[in-house]
Amino acid sequence: MREYSIPALAEVPATANLADLVTRRAAEQPRAVMLRRQKADGSWTDITAAQFREDVHALAKGLIAAGIEPGDPVAIMSHTRYEWTVFDYAAWTAGAVVVPIYETASAEQAEWILADTSAKAVVVETEDFERLIGESRDRLSALRYVWRLERGLRELIAGGAAVSDKVVAERARTANAASPATIIYTSGTTGRSKGCKVTHENLLSLVRNTMMGPLASIHEVDNPSTVLFLPLAHVFARFIEVACLESGITLGHCGDLGQVLPALSSFQPTFILAVPRVFEKVYNSAEQKAAADGKGKIFTRASDVAVEWSRALDAPRGPSLGLRAQHLLFDKLVYGKLRAALGGRAEAAVSGGAALAPRLGHFFRGIGVPVVEGYGLTETSAPVSVNRQDRQKIGSVGQPIPGVAVRIDDDGEILVHGKSVIPAYWHNDQATKDSFTPDGWYRTGDIGMLDDEGFLTITGRKKEIIVTASGKNVSPALLEDRLRSHLLVSQCMVVGDGKPFIGALITIDEESFGPWKERLGKPAEAAVGDLRDDPDLVAAIQEAIDDANLAVSRAESIRKFRILDTDFTQEQGHLSAKLGIKRNVLAKEFASDIEALYR
Repeated sequence: MREYSIPALAEVPATANLADLVTRRAAEQPRAVMLRRQKADGSWTDITAAQFREDVHALAKGLIAAGIEPGDPVAIMSHTRYEWTVFDYAAWTAGAVVVPIYETASAEQAEWILADTSAKAVVVETEDFERLIGESRDRLSALRYVWRLERGLRELIAGGAAVSDKVVAERARTANAASPATIIYTSGTTGRSKGCKVTHENLLSLVRNTMMGPLASIHEVDNPSTVLFLPLAHVFARFIEVACLESGITLGHCGDLGQVLPALSSFQPTFILAVPRVFEKVYNSAEQKAAADGKGKIFTRASDVAVEWSRALDAPRGPSLGLRAQHLLFDKLVYGKLRAALGGRAEAAVSGGAALAPRLGHFFRGIGVPVVEGYGLTETSAPVSVNRQDRQKIGSVGQPIPGVAVRIDDDGEILVHGKSVIPAYWHNDQATKDSFTPDGWYRTGDIGMLDDEGFLTITGRKKEIIVTASGKNVSPALLEDRLRSHLLVSQCMVVGDGKPFIGALITIDEESFGPWKERLGKPAEAAVGDLRDDPDLVAAIQEAIDDANLAVSRAESIRKFRILDTDFTQEQGHLSAKLGIKRNVLAKEFASDIEALYR
């Protein structure tokens, strides 16, 4: 059994809570820009600490006037936007507990969350979300209010005009470090989602130790800033929200993933936070554009040089003179354009939520935007570990956050202990008991390794291990993560439990499929189903399979694959809210395709 920890750099007082920030920043730096809000024309307007306090306290007064009491759960269903952050801090100022609902949630999922928490109110962004909540309104006895985001918040603010500043100040002190701040529901890939009771101490301890430790460099630059486009219903985005405001990093919001690149271009963040799929899209789009412009070979060589450069940085002698010359050339021809597409000021990026392919990690470091990969769960309030720019092992998820201890159990499972680990699941004692060891370590369900320096590497999911007919244990995550980094692959699922060999179901990325058809002279109107047996498409996917197989032994390698006519989607229940595949759902829906692999 191996264990590693780094001593905490910051302790959270028992009386502290997240609402403290609003008044403190406004008193200390009233004119400091805390956030930037995007206007309809795409430009940004500054929000000072004084303005943020005014917005938060006005909404907090409205919540108090509406009868929201300390400890009451209040829900929000919205895309990522400025108003969500205001609502978070207003609810915490009123002493309430915020319950996020993913904007992609079904009516049944939303009803479960609202019923399980006995939420007294819910803020919804759109008419469609309001209608979705309305489907179960008569079954939610505790739900008193459904407020539409803009109109409803204006009415709330107007209704709270008579509440005094003294009452707000008193309410802001009702929650302490041990009080629940938010109840975030797990993605539910293996069954009914569970509510994670994330306390004020969980978030504050994690934020302060992370930003004083491994991520200190991202807020030590001039005018640090970032655009948040991850769903604020996800724990990673909520951690970043709090981390930015606590650390003096200017925060912007972008709720439309299709507008991320324009938002990055206009906002010009100094660092970027994303899930691996975003970095894959950036790379694939650049590769695709280069191929369309007849510069595919140049991009391929530039990519290879970037990876070689990154690997050479870890070597004792560093990059050779020849490599330096090539890197300088491609910096002018290719890398500078890629950095400009990310806003031009980004000096680093943070990736979480899933594994980042090592080649992509080397590529981005090679072009001058190092991506530090981390690892965490909802139950750990976000990161358990993270690499740092000056101490990075690409392929690993870094060392534990100061104050967090990581242990590898006898069966390889990763166990976590620390102030950032939730105390319990919401109203689910059995799940709490099952998820913690008798001495208080959280069982992550992930399999991993710790090296002698404490760097953690994730090798798979305990519950997702495939056992072939020959008794070989195979972790599908390593193969799937590598496959998804290919230009044409959207999603995939590795199969083979009880079967003679490992197979895979592959879906095609629609954005890449069109340019690929044009480049190879295929009919523009041809759908994936029309070309699933096309020799060129099969050969392209076989290249991706061959590359993924390099990471495993022959017994673990994918022997056969099948291209599906359709993609996996959240709407069809194939993917969780954080885009993880639901294996049990897919195995049932695509049973005939799986069987076809073994006929």
